[in-house]
Amino acid sequence: MKFKNILYSTTVAAVLLLGSCKKDKFDINANPDDVTDVSVTPTVLLPGALQTTSAIVATDWDFLQMWMGYWARSGSYQSLTDIETYRFTNSFQNQIWNDLYANANNYNLMITKAQENGAGTYEAIGRIMKSHNFQILVDVYNNVPYFDAFKGTAVPTPKYDKGEDIYRDLFAQLDTAVMLLNDADATSAALNPEIATADLVYKGNTAAWKRFANTLRLRLIMHLHNGASSTQVVPGFDIAEQVSKITSEGFIGSGQSAHLNPGFVATKPNPFYRAYVTNEAGTTSQRDHIRANAYAVEYYEWNGDPRLSRFFVAPSGGHLGITFGTPSGNDDLIGSNLSTVRAPGYLPAGASSRAWILTSVESMFLQAEAAERGVITGTAKDLLNAAITESFVWLGLTAADADDYITGNATYEDVDYDAPGGGLFTILTQKWFAMNGLAAYEVWTDHRRTDVVIGAPAGYKPNIPGPPISVEPANTATDIPLRLLYPQGEFNYNAENVAAEGTVNVFTNKIFWDLN
Repeated sequence: MKFKNILYSTTVAAVLLLGSCKKDKFDINANPDDVTDVSVTPTVLLPGALQTTSAIVATDWDFLQMWMGYWARSGSYQSLTDIETYRFTNSFQNQIWNDLYANANNYNLMITKAQENGAGTYEAIGRIMKSHNFQILVDVYNNVPYFDAFKGTAVPTPKYDKGEDIYRDLFAQLDTAVMLLNDADATSAALNPEIATADLVYKGNTAAWKRFANTLRLRLIMHLHNGASSTQVVPGFDIAEQVSKITSEGFIGSGQSAHLNPGFVATKPNPFYRAYVTNEAGTTSQRDHIRANAYAVEYYEWNGDPRLSRFFVAPSGGHLGITFGTPSGNDDLIGSNLSTVRAPGYLPAGASSRAWILTSVESMFLQAEAAERGVITGTAKDLLNAAITESFVWLGLTAADADDYITGNATYEDVDYDAPGGGLFTILTQKWFAMNGLAAYEVWTDHRRTDVVIGAPAGYKPNIPGPPISVEPANTATDIPLRLLYPQGEFNYNAENVAAEGTVNVFTNKIFWDLN
């Protein structure tokens, strides 16, 4: 494929770092040709790889933010036909495939280099983060090259592996990572030089990385569960065995998000800021057309939710969103009249704000759902309310604000766990409220694996104001796609293997865990 030597070869992976790892490990203007497979070390690879992951998480998912009812296009901007009609080609959103494979390639090279020197902490982080990337790839495309990927010229056109087989190996990769993190010798400072500075997320803290591994394991486990109230689970996986491997460190909890900030400033800004506000040159973002979806604005307002102004910045006339798919040229809905996403919840310190990879907010909602489904111990209602509180605090509000919100929405099943129709319904709905902009691919996964529909895709007409919930309708051309098409580069340069996957219909070909 065109990107074959980059995506599937470890020999040149280091050139792909968004933040090239030179003297300050964050020199985005460094010459990548200065980095070679011979000279690169885990210490050099890790900070740039983590920074790249945070950029992927924050900026590759505009289309899902729109499909899931959060964002929309300004009425003064040209129509985004492929996103708004779901009529797209193999060129649609190719950055997801390319970015995740390139980033996973760097982690794969880091694993190899760490093994050469017995650097167990670096190897464990590499295995965890490579698994993080492939989890997303499977959830977007289902079957993808995995076991033969990154073998360079030995396997230039890797075969596609089944999504369920990749998931099984991701569990195994997490097993190995935790084993390494539990090994005092492998994680010694002597074998892991500069880990406290190279690890931009947890500074080499092995307990924190075990919490990350546990949370990623729980995310995989919950993806194998289907339905809004049933205990339906994808066959062939031993859930109890996976739960038994969750270590005593527990999950990412309050204030323990996988954040990073290598020194973001206006000339080297946070990736979300760079994408949606201004770039390092101070020029307007190319995504200046992104505005609040009317559906989200009205639903936050309906619940009296103060997070509205942490997710969106209102124009002078107050918050106003635009309905997803509104034809361009609407003078009443021009960009200057609409709420923007340049909000303090994402960017509390502007360009200098921390970036995120996996937040405490998502982790705590995963725990609430897991308790509700009987996967882990704990009281689902208490875990849900703690997750809501964490969402408020993460966005810069207070626990008291969260308490007022919960109390003010008593008896309403979209907030109150004990209301008729609540329970898991409430957990998934509140997760939708909380994850605006943070991990749209996970909200899309919830939408597909359960029969709870949250969001405002074209063709789904919610009764506003009121809870946006219905039973998933039969797939038609106006439903949210269930997956993406394989990128055109695969058909150009890995044709035989991608052809073996057959013709993909994005409305009917499901990810393996989607049993609905």
